[in-house]
Amino acid sequence: MKNTKKTLTTLVASLSMMGLSVVNTATTHALNDICSSSAPHDVKEAAGCFSSGNLSNVVVNIINIVIGLLGIVAVIFIIVGGVTYMTSRGDAAKTKKAKDTILYACIGLVVCALAFVIVNFAINIINRAN
Repeated sequence: MKNTKKTLTTLVASLSMMGLSVVNTATTHALNDICSSSAPHDVKEAAGCFSSGNLSNVVVNIINIVIGLLGIVAVIFIIVGGVTYMTSRGDAAKTKKAKDTILYACIGLVVCALAFVIVNFAINIINRAN
Protein backbone atom coordinates (compact mmCIF):
# COMPACT_ATOMS: atom_id res chain seq x y z
CA MET A 1 0.00 0.00 0.00
CA LYS A 2 2.85 2.39 0.79
CA ASN A 3 4.37 1.88 -2.67
CA THR A 4 1.01 2.68 -4.22
CA LYS A 5 0.80 5.93 -2.25
CA LYS A 6 4.33 6.92 -3.24
CA THR A 7 3.66 6.09 -6.87
CA LEU A 8 0.37 8.01 -6.85
CA THR A 9 1.95 11.01 -5.18
CA THR A 10 4.90 10.98 -7.58
CA LEU A 11 2.60 10.66 -10.58
CA VAL A 12 0.32 13.52 -9.51
CA ALA A 13 3.29 15.75 -8.68
CA SER A 14 4.96 15.00 -12.02
CA LEU A 15 1.80 15.70 -14.00
CA SER A 16 1.24 18.94 -12.09
CA MET A 17 4.78 20.13 -12.78
CA MET A 18 4.49 19.22 -16.47
CA GLY A 19 1.21 21.14 -16.70
CA LEU A 20 2.72 24.19 -15.02
CA SER A 21 5.74 24.17 -17.32
CA VAL A 22 3.55 23.89 -20.42
CA VAL A 23 1.37 26.80 -19.30
CA ASN A 24 4.44 28.89 -18.41
CA THR A 25 6.09 28.14 -21.78
CA ALA A 26 2.92 28.97 -23.72
CA THR A 27 2.45 32.23 -21.81
CA THR A 28 6.08 33.24 -22.35
CA HIS A 29 5.88 32.54 -26.08
CA ALA A 30 2.60 34.45 -26.36
CA LEU A 31 4.09 37.50 -24.63
CA ASN A 32 7.23 37.32 -26.78
CA ASP A 33 5.03 37.22 -29.90
CA ILE A 34 3.08 40.28 -28.75
CA CYS A 35 6.26 42.20 -27.90
CA SER A 36 7.93 41.41 -31.22
CA SER A 37 4.82 41.98 -33.36
CA SER A 38 3.59 45.20 -34.87
CA ALA A 39 0.87 45.49 -32.24
CA PRO A 40 -0.18 48.96 -31.10
CA HIS A 41 1.89 50.64 -28.39
CA ASP A 42 -0.99 50.39 -25.87
CA VAL A 43 -1.22 46.62 -26.31
CA LYS A 44 2.52 46.19 -25.88
CA GLU A 45 2.47 48.38 -22.78
CA ALA A 46 -0.42 46.38 -21.28
CA ALA A 47 1.49 43.15 -21.94
CA GLY A 48 4.49 44.52 -20.04
CA CYS A 49 6.87 44.74 -22.98
CA PHE A 50 8.33 48.05 -21.81
CA SER A 51 8.37 47.48 -18.07
CA SER A 52 11.68 46.97 -16.38
CA GLY A 53 11.65 44.03 -13.98
CA ASN A 54 12.50 45.49 -10.60
CA LEU A 55 13.54 43.40 -7.64
CA SER A 56 10.23 43.57 -5.79
CA ASN A 57 8.33 42.16 -8.81
CA VAL A 58 10.82 39.32 -9.13
CA VAL A 59 10.60 38.50 -5.42
CA VAL A 60 6.79 38.60 -5.48
CA ASN A 61 6.69 36.30 -8.50
CA ILE A 62 9.04 33.80 -6.83
CA ILE A 63 7.05 33.87 -3.59
CA ASN A 64 3.76 33.42 -5.47
CA ILE A 65 5.17 30.46 -7.40
CA VAL A 66 6.39 28.80 -4.20
CA ILE A 67 3.04 29.40 -2.48
CA GLY A 68 1.25 27.98 -5.54
CA LEU A 69 3.41 24.87 -5.50
CA LEU A 70 2.73 24.41 -1.79
CA GLY A 71 -0.98 24.72 -2.51
CA ILE A 72 -0.66 21.99 -5.14
CA VAL A 73 1.12 19.79 -2.61
CA ALA A 74 -1.69 20.40 -0.10
CA VAL A 75 -4.29 19.36 -2.67
CA ILE A 76 -2.26 16.23 -3.43
CA PHE A 77 -2.28 15.38 0.28
CA ILE A 78 -6.05 15.89 0.40
CA ILE A 79 -6.39 13.42 -2.46
CA VAL A 80 -4.03 10.94 -0.79
CA GLY A 81 -5.97 11.27 2.48
CA GLY A 82 -9.22 10.65 0.63
CA VAL A 83 -7.83 7.54 -1.06
CA THR A 84 -6.52 6.31 2.29
CA TYR A 85 -9.92 6.93 3.87
CA MET A 86 -11.73 5.07 1.10
CA THR A 87 -9.37 2.09 1.30
CA SER A 88 -9.25 1.89 5.11
CA ARG A 89 -11.99 -0.76 5.18
CA GLY A 90 -13.21 0.40 8.56
CA ASP A 91 -9.83 0.08 10.28
CA ALA A 92 -9.91 2.70 13.03
CA ALA A 93 -6.20 3.50 12.85
CA LYS A 94 -6.19 4.01 9.07
CA THR A 95 -9.39 6.04 9.22
CA LYS A 96 -7.93 8.33 11.90
CA LYS A 97 -4.71 8.70 9.91
CA ALA A 98 -6.68 9.58 6.76
CA LYS A 99 -8.85 12.13 8.59
CA ASP A 100 -5.75 13.72 10.12
CA THR A 101 -4.07 13.89 6.71
CA ILE A 102 -7.10 15.61 5.20
CA LEU A 103 -7.42 18.00 8.16
CA TYR A 104 -3.75 19.02 8.11
CA ALA A 105 -3.76 19.38 4.32
CA CYS A 106 -6.81 21.66 4.53
CA ILE A 107 -5.07 23.73 7.20
CA GLY A 108 -2.02 23.93 4.94
CA LEU A 109 -4.16 25.04 2.03
CA VAL A 110 -5.72 27.81 4.13
CA VAL A 111 -2.25 28.92 5.29
CA CYS A 112 -1.08 29.03 1.64
CA ALA A 113 -4.07 31.15 0.65
CA LEU A 114 -3.53 33.54 3.57
CA ALA A 115 0.19 33.78 2.80
CA PHE A 116 -0.62 34.67 -0.81
CA VAL A 117 -3.03 37.40 0.29
CA ILE A 118 -0.68 38.81 2.94
CA VAL A 119 2.36 38.91 0.65
CA ASN A 120 0.49 40.60 -2.18
CA PHE A 121 -1.18 43.06 0.21
CA ALA A 122 2.17 43.98 1.78
CA ILE A 123 3.85 44.44 -1.59
CA ASN A 124 0.97 46.64 -2.80
CA ILE A 125 1.33 48.82 0.31
CA ILE A 126 5.10 49.08 -0.25
CA ASN A 127 4.66 49.93 -3.95
CA ARG A 128 2.09 52.64 -3.16
CA ALA A 129 4.48 54.23 -0.66
CA ASN A 130 7.19 54.52 -3.33
